[in-house]
Amino acid sequence: MVKKERFQAFVAHFSTRFPEAETELHYTNPFELLVAVVLSAQCTDKRINQVTPALFKRFPDAKSLADSSLEEIFSYIRSVSYPNNKAKHLLGLGQKITDQFAGEVPETMEDLQSLPGVGRKTANVIASVIYNQPAMAVDTHVFRVSQRLGLVPKTANTPLKVEMALIKNLPDEVIATAHHWLILHGRYICLARTPQCAKCEITHFCAFYKKNHKE
Repeated sequence: MVKKERFQAFVAHFSTRFPEAETELHYTNPFELLVAVVLSAQCTDKRINQVTPALFKRFPDAKSLADSSLEEIFSYIRSVSYPNNKAKHLLGLGQKITDQFAGEVPETMEDLQSLPGVGRKTANVIASVIYNQPAMAVDTHVFRVSQRLGLVPKTANTPLKVEMALIKNLPDEVIATAHHWLILHGRYICLARTPQCAKCEITHFCAFYKKNHKE
């Protein structure tokens, strides 16, 4: 199967089965999603969703974060990974959004990445989910699944190279949703250590399956 056919099969399957795929993080506005994504680094969405209701009730906007303290923010997020660093990120993020962006989450990749705790992956999530831009956030699931399926070449050995390869070959209108397709497939089927190939519905175009399950 050539690359074009593999991408066509990928889009055809997931657009039929999961046309409305979206993040599993709970949020009601751009600020909440930004905070949740920053907190989710090296932590599960399930854990973040347990923490954020009380956090968002106390800090409903950037100004309330900016006016708080590291100690108070930490008290709400102590159960997530790296709470000290993330408390610093949230405080700085709240201050910068309040001071430089009139309290609103910025839209451009450059402005988003200027915020404390916001790297390219997080910026891409906000750009795609909130602002409907054709951006592809590459986390460990996206990186692993796109490699296994054969959507990206073996030379795509960094998140940025994977991002560029996927964007180059996916139609603009599905890029944002394809991010969630890859994450969810990696989270529930194409597991890192024990991929559930017996349960997988896309083995017919998966390079990993073809290589490891020769008949």
